[in-house]
Amino acid sequence: MGDNCRRGLAATEISMSAAAIVVLAFSMSMDAFAASLGKAAALRRPAVMDAFRTGMIFGLMEAATPVIGWIIGAAAAAWVGKVDHWIAFIMLGLIGARMIYNAAIGKADAPAPEQHSFGELFATAVATSLDAMVVGITLAFMNVDIVTAATAIGLMTFAMATIGTLAGRWIGPLFGRSAEVMGGLCLIGIGTKILFDHTLGV
Repeated sequence: MGDNCRRGLAATEISMSAAAIVVLAFSMSMDAFAASLGKAAALRRPAVMDAFRTGMIFGLMEAATPVIGWIIGAAAAAWVGKVDHWIAFIMLGLIGARMIYNAAIGKADAPAPEQHSFGELFATAVATSLDAMVVGITLAFMNVDIVTAATAIGLMTFAMATIGTLAGRWIGPLFGRSAEVMGGLCLIGIGTKILFDHTLGV
């Protein structure tokens, strides 16, 4: 009976392609991109090393939190094997909607500082990575290598936070909020595709 149960769960596993992982990583990096833009806009002239430091802090935090979420989700996987696609759809949809809502009302994760300190960057990185932990819970219900997914999210976040810091002086927070909208729409799209594919048995 145990083998039949495991085979049943395996049959309902949701696969995520490499392209979907890249899109997910890009989407999850949008909060960090927007936050780094807003912070850099308050600086007189962001230095390259400051941009790399910002990217490293954001990237490491964004890579760690999906693993934490995955561990939490894996512990509950046996209870939700039959509704995993709905969990993915609802969770990703809510995260995406929250990102769009925050962008629409101009809500910032933290006030833009006059200078970057490790504590300020770390606190902002934690705030912007909480969504990634929820995504990690979702990934526990899918046929996804969490190390690959977390690495992709971390590297993409490192790149986007670094670029955001360097570009923040010229682009400013307004474009950052638009980037959050783009990221939110991508997450909603991934969740919808998961539900659509599973329902049709693709």
